[in-house]
Amino acid sequence: MNGVPQRELYWNINHTAKFLMYPLFLIALAIFAYGMYQRYQYWKIGQKTSVKWDFARFLKETFLQRRILNELYPGLMHFGIFWGFTVLFITTLIVAVQADFGIKVFTGNVYLLFSFLADVGGVAAIIGILMAIIRRYIIKPDRLDNKTDDLVSLLLILTILVTGYFIEGIRIAVAGDNWAAYSPFGNLLAQLLAGANEGTLRLWHAILWWGHMLLAFGFIAYIPYSKLIHLFTAPINQALADPQSAKTFPLIDLEAEDIESFGVATVEEFTQKQLLDLDSCTRCGRCQDNCPAYLTKKPLSPKKMTQDLKEALNEKAPVIIAKAKAELARKGLGEEAAASEVEGAVTRALIGEIIAEDTIWSCTTCRACQEVCPVYVEHIPKTIELRRNLVLMESSFPQEVQLTFRNMENNGNPWGVGWANRADWAEGLDVPILGEMENPEEIEYLYWVGCAGSFDERNKKVSRALVKILKAAGVKFAILGTEEKCCGDSARRIGNEYLYQMLAQENIETMNNYKVKKIITACPHCFNTLKNDYPQLGGNYEVIHHSELIAKLLAENKIKLNSKDNRRFTYHDSCYLGRYNRVFNEPREVLRNVGIQLTEMHRNKETSFCCGAGGGRMWMEETLGERINVERTRQALATNPEGIAVNCPYCLTMLEDGIKAFDKTEEVKVYDIAELVAEKL
Repeated sequence: MNGVPQRELYWNINHTAKFLMYPLFLIALAIFAYGMYQRYQYWKIGQKTSVKWDFARFLKETFLQRRILNELYPGLMHFGIFWGFTVLFITTLIVAVQADFGIKVFTGNVYLLFSFLADVGGVAAIIGILMAIIRRYIIKPDRLDNKTDDLVSLLLILTILVTGYFIEGIRIAVAGDNWAAYSPFGNLLAQLLAGANEGTLRLWHAILWWGHMLLAFGFIAYIPYSKLIHLFTAPINQALADPQSAKTFPLIDLEAEDIESFGVATVEEFTQKQLLDLDSCTRCGRCQDNCPAYLTKKPLSPKKMTQDLKEALNEKAPVIIAKAKAELARKGLGEEAAASEVEGAVTRALIGEIIAEDTIWSCTTCRACQEVCPVYVEHIPKTIELRRNLVLMESSFPQEVQLTFRNMENNGNPWGVGWANRADWAEGLDVPILGEMENPEEIEYLYWVGCAGSFDERNKKVSRALVKILKAAGVKFAILGTEEKCCGDSARRIGNEYLYQMLAQENIETMNNYKVKKIITACPHCFNTLKNDYPQLGGNYEVIHHSELIAKLLAENKIKLNSKDNRRFTYHDSCYLGRYNRVFNEPREVLRNVGIQLTEMHRNKETSFCCGAGGGRMWMEETLGERINVERTRQALATNPEGIAVNCPYCLTMLEDGIKAFDKTEEVKVYDIAELVAEKL
């Protein structure tokens, strides 16, 4: 091979074609820009909110495709398409720099490198597209719904890629190329075309070049009007995602006089970031595949809900924008014709007509949807905002929740047991109570018992077991006794922000008066609320779950177990300890120390299946579909266990009920991990 590696950029293309390419590109770019501006205007109807750009997450998710690769087939499929297109795009930019600005960059080693990368990348993209077509139209997983847009997008990309290879193959076949080995697939196609008539090949090259160019420009123009918009919205959405999403929610200023309504009743009351979510969703269905409500035949599909909200946005945004134009016209700042766009405009009610109330109340806030979403759509905050509006503005919620609210208001707990009985569980255990201590600041931990640990007969045993462990380890702790009230988790996640703030403020005032610094609790719901919600109201504490402390005490040999438990167990990760707060290893360390034979369920750790009690569902009747706790129990029983270990009072209750449903109460027992440790002290 002699000479500098390079090629003629516009081989077989006349000046007229090259001249026409630029205005056609500008037309495509103008259509693209208009579409993107239109979507931007749609997002702008939402409420302003503060967001932070996470560059590390942007790189990890956009370029390394971390979440996408969590599923092998669709992960490899998308990886091939993404990186194939990325390499082709970079190569096109390099060619444009040389062709349009005369800067010779597509030459020498750069030419060889990008000729090879583009050739291989294009094949990777073709394979990815073919995998997508096979999956969508032959395998047909239930979670995928097919629209015309899906087929158009796939065929458009495939045709652009295939025509590109034929253009390259014909060029090599007719003109020859000393460096053809660096375009292995283009060269292979050239060899197949080697015997064809040169005139015919040149004609087809010109036809394919025009077709390829027009399709490529059509692709650019089509992006904002199709699911392809996620090429731009998804990376932005990934970078702007809130790391605290669903762990806590925006604090409502209940005293603000300028707030006319609470929560969200119309699509424009969502934040601009939440509206960006809607254009980032690709309808991949991963959220739906992991939603316990959907999988037990409830009316909630996170995917459908997101698409329904997008439909609401597309319906309402033009009306709002037209009204704004009409207002400007009335002030002499715009076109008078704008006013006519508003006349007769009718939009459906967001709650009731677009999103059914049963859909809103079916959510357990388990966060499985957000855990698996490749583009970081934040489903739960939207659901909570809809609930807030229903509860605070419409007083519309499941009837049985009324009693729960009343119990929390009157007795400081959802069970409705008198507040004076809150510390009865500790009778005879000599548990220190902060209000009765001379020097309360001497304690290391406040033991936050929680409502279940204080009033539910089964969970009182867990409270006693934990006290036994703490005393054996010499941990200095105390409880609030009758001064402790419900943390407000259920109230907040049902949507009663007023009740939540009332309970939280009372608890924070009490703890701050005692100068509490560290809190231990056996309830993941209390754990999450104390750790992530309370700082908004001035409650800043170091909060630790009992599984974390027990693991630490075992590791430091501060408690010793007198025997091993070699029974077969499976372990259930609660949503609020696991997915929400990433505590996965410590409970398992405790179980290993106890000596049990642990068999994991198929859905474990990040992909654990909800027990059905979160999001206030503990206090609601489950009348639609199948019971979530029964489904989770079925998954647990599939491991053939003698026992099920849990870390949450709600999970304990729900799984014991599930065991009863299978008539397995004698064969399989459910234990909190504290009980398993306390038994061996």
